[in-house]
Amino acid sequence: MAGITITPTPALLGLQKKLIAAVAPYTVERGTGEAFVPRADGGPINQPTMDYVAAYVPEYSGKKFNPHVTVGLGDEAFVKQLLAEPFKRFTFKPRSASLYQLGDFGTAQKQLWTTGAS
Repeated sequence: MAGITITPTPALLGLQKKLIAAVAPYTVERGTGEAFVPRADGGPINQPTMDYVAAYVPEYSGKKFNPHVTVGLGDEAFVKQLLAEPFKRFTFKPRSASLYQLGDFGTAQKQLWTTGAS
């Protein structure tokens, strides 16, 4: 899997903190597979996905936040080649934001809300 990591800014960390506070009344300590978009094959949501979501706020937010964009899957040789090549840093700003219900492996599956340019 290949991805681009994003350096978290104070503004991004502040937004994350506000989002966590906003959804706090709707969270439970341990959810079930029913909270996720069902798999197309009818199989259960895998346990590592449920564990990751349950542990997200204490284990992966704030100072531990690792914002990223997954750009795709590739064979190991191709991904190693990408990592070996120089990558020029760039700055960007979001044009829109969306909220998704997650599916298996934490993938965005069902858009629930969006704002901004599309």
